[in-house]
Amino acid sequence: MLTLGNLRKAVGSTHKKKRIGRGKGSGHGNKSTRGGKGQTARTGKPHPYAGFEGGQMRLVRTLPKRGFHSPHRVVYSLVNLAALEVFEAGAVVTGQVLAEKGLVKNLHFPIKILARGEISKALTVHAHRFSESARTKIEKAGGKAEVI
Repeated sequence: MLTLGNLRKAVGSTHKKKRIGRGKGSGHGNKSTRGGKGQTARTGKPHPYAGFEGGQMRLVRTLPKRGFHSPHRVVYSLVNLAALEVFEAGAVVTGQVLAEKGLVKNLHFPIKILARGEISKALTVHAHRFSESARTKIEKAGGKAEVI
């Protein structure tokens, strides 16, 4: 009969702890299962950083550099005219309203309206920038394109 007093672990479910660095008789003495000597045998990460090549000039530094990234580049949240069809005629479209509808993910970036698609309603659109063709399409539909 099985009771709490005579519970036993299954045979083979437990193993003896590997005691490294306890002499040659243990089978894990000398280098203590760490391979050779030197940097990789020490504690902590074996290399100081990703791409480290043992003091040799790194491959990343030997390759030529190309291109230029402007520190003054402005990244816009882009909205196409076709997306503005969800609004009713005569509505005022601002950044806050665009964010509520899910057309703009982040109000941290300025908003630019692009001309892809058509617009059939008169809307007043407030944005930081408009493409020229988007501005003309909005005004043809009877709306206003106002720069913030």
